[in-house]
Amino acid sequence: MKTILEVKDLCKTYIINKRQNNVLRNVNFSVSKGEMVAVMGPSGSGKSTLLYTVSGMDSMTAGQSVFNGKDISKLKPDALAELRLDEMGFIFQQMYMLKNLSVLDNILLPARQSKANTLSQKEKLEYAKELMRKLDIIEIADNDINEVSGGQLQRACICRSMINKPEMIFADEPTGALNRSSSDEVMDELCKLNSEGTTIMLVTHDAKVAAKCGRVLYIVDGNIKGEYNNIESVFRRRERALNNWLLEMGW
Repeated sequence: MKTILEVKDLCKTYIINKRQNNVLRNVNFSVSKGEMVAVMGPSGSGKSTLLYTVSGMDSMTAGQSVFNGKDISKLKPDALAELRLDEMGFIFQQMYMLKNLSVLDNILLPARQSKANTLSQKEKLEYAKELMRKLDIIEIADNDINEVSGGQLQRACICRSMINKPEMIFADEPTGALNRSSSDEVMDELCKLNSEGTTIMLVTHDAKVAAKCGRVLYIVDGNIKGEYNNIESVFRRRERALNNWLLEMGW
């Protein structure tokens, strides 16, 4: 299967009060097109930093992150911004949306900013509504963002991440601020997107969320210490087997 993301000897170092903090240390892994990969690990292990660095939201100190054949460490800022806008989608635990725009207009915003999205304004609007229908939130299209539930808002964030038809979605704790029911709904939608061909890499502390992914990377102190492939077809068995593996890893 084609590799969409290849990470080679990735390092990320912060200097705080003249002290060097090596957050990521020679990280190596790849993601194939169509995969759904979870990243887990203890608090402070570098999970979110890894997600931000490989996607170009944060700079790397050394190494490479090659996305769709492009080494993002060598891209100029404008080219990197266009790559993230046009070929990547992002979902966060905190559902950042503009308060002065409706839910629908927030979803449409990346499409209106993209030079690569050649759809007409009418077509962009129809596609945004199509995504909202698909995720069962069309009824909140004209609502302000403070008038909807957390689960609805996170599904709107998924719509926004998909508006430019990205090659890959990066999600940082996408269910972390949600209750279990809303979390399950959001993960069901992400699994549907993945089954339709969208590659997904997500950070999570929730083993139930990770059990829905095909592969789990376990990171400790900035290094990937293990990798788990979910091969069980029955979800309860997958969750139990993953939990056992996580305990072996020191979770």
